Amino acid sequence: MQKMLSYVRRAVDHYHMIDEGDRIAVGVSGGKDSLALLVALSQLSRFYPHRFTVVAITLEMGYDEMDFSPVQTLCDKLGVEYIRVPTQIGPIVFDIRHEENPCSLCAKLRRGALHDAARKAGCSKVALGHHFDDVVETYMLSLFYEGRISCFSPVTYLDRADITLIRPLLYVPEHYVRSFAKRHELPIVHNPCPADGNTKRQEIKDLLKSLEKTMPGVRERIFGAMQRYPLEGWEPDKTRRDYK
Repeated sequence: MQKMLSYVRRAVDHYHMIDEGDRIAVGVSGGKDSLALLVALSQLSRFYPHRFTVVAITLEMGYDEMDFSPVQTLCDKLGVEYIRVPTQIGPIVFDIRHEENPCSLCAKLRRGALHDAARKAGCSKVALGHHFDDVVETYMLSLFYEGRISCFSPVTYLDRADITLIRPLLYVPEHYVRSFAKRHELPIVHNPCPADGNTKRQEIKDLLKSLEKTMPGVRERIFGAMQRYPLEGWEPDKTRRDYK
């Protein structure tokens, strides 16, 4: 737990993610990333200098086989409020619209529903479970498929939604998230999405895995370049604590 909290606090401090009195919604899909984020922020809230509250929000995608009752049990154990929002996003994307690019529409619908739920819950910030590998993969996706040097930012204010997005796991490697979830027996909910694992992101993930064999540390160098370049919003403020 201490290593996870160290990763998360470093990101929170470097990018000023949390302010006094924040009420933060954690988007919980039931996957390892969002559950690890929920546990980490819940633990961090117990000792972080700025007092803040965590609320877990799950969008039910309209798949009957997804059982979130174990997530409710986890939230009860953590003392975190858990909000479940019924939607029909899954059937809309795959059965009604028959989208050629289902991931794009799905992401748009989920974003809107999550932001609405967060506002109704009195939250001004939404924490998303993007980890270190997600950062590098998103950068490479933009470069290879769009010809742009771009990535989501650690902190993003959405003026239309009046919501600030934060990504506290951005320093946490995926392999550590996986081991953390296993070690703490997090109740991962199986994702029945038909497009799961069959995306351009998976192609980039496989490419980076291959590059890592001949160029060890390639992910870290790409991530470091993003901070040193820096991309907009990616220059860390290391004055708050001295991390080595």
